[in-house]
Amino acid sequence: MFKRFRRLRINENLRNLLTQTRLDINDFMYPLFAKAGKNIKIEITSMPGVFQMSPDEIVKECAELKKLGLKSIMLFGIPEVKDSIGSDALCDHGIIATTIKEIKRTHPDIFITSDLCFCEYTDHGHCGILDMGIESVDNDATLKILAEQAIIHAKAGVDMIAPSGMMDGMITAIRKALDDAGFINLPIMSYSTKFASSYYGPFRDVAESAPSFGDRRSYQMNPANRFEAINESVEDEKEGADILMVKPALAYMDIIRDIRENTSLPLAVYNVSGEYSMLKIAGKTGLIDYDKVMMETLLGFKRAGADIIITYHAKEAAKILKTL
Repeated sequence: MFKRFRRLRINENLRNLLTQTRLDINDFMYPLFAKAGKNIKIEITSMPGVFQMSPDEIVKECAELKKLGLKSIMLFGIPEVKDSIGSDALCDHGIIATTIKEIKRTHPDIFITSDLCFCEYTDHGHCGILDMGIESVDNDATLKILAEQAIIHAKAGVDMIAPSGMMDGMITAIRKALDDAGFINLPIMSYSTKFASSYYGPFRDVAESAPSFGDRRSYQMNPANRFEAINESVEDEKEGADILMVKPALAYMDIIRDIRENTSLPLAVYNVSGEYSMLKIAGKTGLIDYDKVMMETLLGFKRAGADIIITYHAKEAAKILKTL
């Protein structure tokens, strides 16, 4: 009887020698949500263990992350005042710029990636300036303010820009603005293939970014479209993106692999809020072994082709990896 596969699995040491995919603490980027104010740390009911934090509390959180070996964060902002064009995001003293400066003052070794979008800053919850003729985002008008936003983040000391609005031409516009302002070495990690997904629900609680009308299907991707997903990322590579991204991750493993096979650029995945919360709730009710399913899920992202995993599980995964 043919037994070649079983022979390689019987001994644990041999199994370890032949393990093809491994998770590492350096694979993870941890999302943080900066809220205007001081001494604020509010846990989000729909995302257990995830908090809105004022800049001073985020500085404390960064110290805890470093103890776990985590040194990369993704920063989102929740301003005190929102308006139609997201003015706080265009201000040198806005919540993101202020938080970047505070982190860098205390933790210069923390690698900060800033989410570049307007949904958290606008009173309508969409990702840019509205074109009321079609009740959607005006692509070209939004490109101009995305470029302004990128310069503000760069001047504040951010280490990488991550535009997430899915505007056509956003990488070209942002790259040109950064280069013209002298930030030629600042990398761009594009949300290059971002789907109009139902997995984002809890994120809209923590980021306070739910649209006040309609949805984002006129600019985020149709979950059904595989070839368009590939083309979106390939186009962003042509425009000058340094790192590509697929968001969400769990229901899009095939897309991660497709894009991995169509580019040699580094590839990130965003393990989004709904994916996180489902495991949290299932673990809490005893339906699954939370730690084991979490680590298996993260391993799946890496096996599919991810180099970077943006995940709310990062702290828990880091604790487990430190014990191995």
